[in-house]
Amino acid sequence: MSKATASEPALAQGASAPGPTISFTRRPHAALASAPSTELTTMAQVQGTMEQRQSDRPPMWDGDGPAARRLSAMAGGMMGSAILKVANDVRALLAQGRSVCNLTVGDFDSRQFPIPTLLREHIEAALRAGETNYPPGVGVPALREAIRSYSRDLLGLDYPLDGVLVASGARPVIYAAYRTLVDPGDRVVYSVPSWNNAYYCQLVGGRAVPVPCHAATAFQPTRSTLEPVLRGARLLVLNSPLNPTGTVLDPQALAGICDLVLEENARRAGRERPLYLLYDQVYWMLTFRDVRHATPVALRPEIAPYTVAVDAISKSFAATGLRVGWILGPTDLVRSMGDFIGHVGAWAPRPEQVATAALLAAREAIAEYHRHMKQELQSRLDALYRGIVAMRARGLPVDAIPPAGAMYLSARFALTGMRTPAGEVLRTNEDIRLYLLREAAFAAVPFQAFGVDEDTGWFRLSAGAVSLADIERVLPEVERVIKAVHAPAHQRA
Repeated sequence: MSKATASEPALAQGASAPGPTISFTRRPHAALASAPSTELTTMAQVQGTMEQRQSDRPPMWDGDGPAARRLSAMAGGMMGSAILKVANDVRALLAQGRSVCNLTVGDFDSRQFPIPTLLREHIEAALRAGETNYPPGVGVPALREAIRSYSRDLLGLDYPLDGVLVASGARPVIYAAYRTLVDPGDRVVYSVPSWNNAYYCQLVGGRAVPVPCHAATAFQPTRSTLEPVLRGARLLVLNSPLNPTGTVLDPQALAGICDLVLEENARRAGRERPLYLLYDQVYWMLTFRDVRHATPVALRPEIAPYTVAVDAISKSFAATGLRVGWILGPTDLVRSMGDFIGHVGAWAPRPEQVATAALLAAREAIAEYHRHMKQELQSRLDALYRGIVAMRARGLPVDAIPPAGAMYLSARFALTGMRTPAGEVLRTNEDIRLYLLREAAFAAVPFQAFGVDEDTGWFRLSAGAVSLADIERVLPEVERVIKAVHAPAHQRA
């Protein structure tokens, strides 16, 4: 793999055009906490509950006029996670004493996927050694050096120390990138389905430009899908392996996208602010079979001045609760992001930083850990994939994409328009989700939670918090309830 050095950008910073007026609405999820805990709720029911209970909540306004507003416009319009509503429904079934195959959780069950022993032992040692003070705002030096070496040796990326910033997980550094690069009204381009970009746009006032992607390209963007929308954009966000689909950007496709970014920045040539690429690669170590992860800067070294790469221990080492993430990028951008992280206090805990430095240096221990972890994760994803493909071979309206990376499987349950034994017509993905959950105790997340508008039956299945036995037990139930639905009479005719 080729190596590249990240340098500072030379583009002049032109003034940005005024953005549009940003309007906000009340939070659509505000009633989740007050919805009944022992019954399943549709989104329409949640909305109705919200309106019914509106008077029970602290008012957004204490009088007339803007001066009386209790919340900021941003907070008043903040969108809540759609996955939380799905989790609420799972908890409702569990409260009824039912066993649920919960494929909604983007996390690992620590009993099945423990963190590396070396990481745990070094955290304990750091605590005993008194490593409990504030860490340096940009990260413990030993960890930043370990990240440099790890990224250089495994990814072919050669960044200076000042191009490495550590924070409390991937989320804070992603938000720092948005906050330091995007002004209100700036256009942010990202593919859908994808994770959380709409929320970050709302938080910083950016103009979201979602680009729908489909199964034919494994739900990943291509040069041709992005080219019509990149002119004038400020930020392009890519994720590979992709949450929620478990698919990976092909190196050739990624190279084409990098060329497009370079061409757009050459066109701007100092007359406009540059277009930046935010590359989320937190799942990069979790690829399967002969799938290989690629990075923009290794493919096109000249894109380094415009690229910010995000990584973390959360997914690769099943350490989501330990909160250590980092960013690699041009030193001037990383410096500003570090200032932002410092102001909000989003540092990674010092003991975890010290331990992560030791882990990243232990390449043999990492390889051994992943031999077991990836085998266990892949066995679960493969079982889901084989089960769904077998149903398809028996004539059922289902499909799946072979798992390539991360902890997710893209699965399709094309039941829209079908009628259940109870006489209910399944009109939306939400209807399908509730039907599978209620009748088969099979919990999945529809792609609507990741920005998709169409009710095409695609869902995310996450395999990190279930056992192989859980999957083998639920698949016959899923097949049974799918067989039970049928097309309405007018469609059969």
